[in-house]
Amino acid sequence: MSESLERELDRAAKMIERAEYVIAFTGAGISAESGVPTFRGKGGLWEKYKPEEIATPEAFERDPRRVWEWYKWRMELIAKTKPNPGHIALARMEEAGIVKAIITQNVDGLHQRAGSKNVLELHGSIWRVRCVNPSCGYRATVREPPKEIPPRCPRCGSLLRPDVVWFGEPLPSRVWEQAVIEAGNADLVIVVGTSGVVMPAAMIPLLVKQHGGVIIEVNVEPSNITVSADVFLKGKAGVVLPKLAEKLGLKI
Repeated sequence: MSESLERELDRAAKMIERAEYVIAFTGAGISAESGVPTFRGKGGLWEKYKPEEIATPEAFERDPRRVWEWYKWRMELIAKTKPNPGHIALARMEEAGIVKAIITQNVDGLHQRAGSKNVLELHGSIWRVRCVNPSCGYRATVREPPKEIPPRCPRCGSLLRPDVVWFGEPLPSRVWEQAVIEAGNADLVIVVGTSGVVMPAAMIPLLVKQHGGVIIEVNVEPSNITVSADVFLKGKAGVVLPKLAEKLGLKI
């Protein structure tokens, strides 16, 4: 580890120790280290697939089978992955009472598998399904991809869809409201592996900053958040976060 990173880790740890309410905000970068493909950037999924063809309500209405085949492939891929040391470090920080909530843009469920309890999923979960019939309201958590493509609602027979946020859809109102409350309570946010370009999710760290709070960013390269960050810890989450946890007296 470089001396400069060591110094910045010490600074970050002291800031966290002084803070009264710490939250974490995570993006695709933390899960990429577990083998979950990112959407943006070099090699991202949107280089190979067009969002309007597989990640919009219109695409689902037009060809639900194609959309579900893509999500089945993603579910099979994610099922083979495991939480990495970055996920585990955040779970240990939460267990120790340091981190109060994890607000994530990810839909893979790796934070929960790592042991985190208070996880707010802004973009939904690939491991949940819901009925498209608004008068039905059926929702369920699944452990594996559906065998029937596209799957049908066991209650009313309508189509089931992945319980994720597609392009053109609003964030789940209750989850977003709780995330804004957490950001309002926080005096420090640990931002991990996000580009900071997806709105309104990317507002969360900025809300903490607007309230006079501190931003500690962990990322392999600068993002849209970096200009507002008080400390920038350059490196992979799976390397940097365990080091930060150790500085806080935790064992990973």
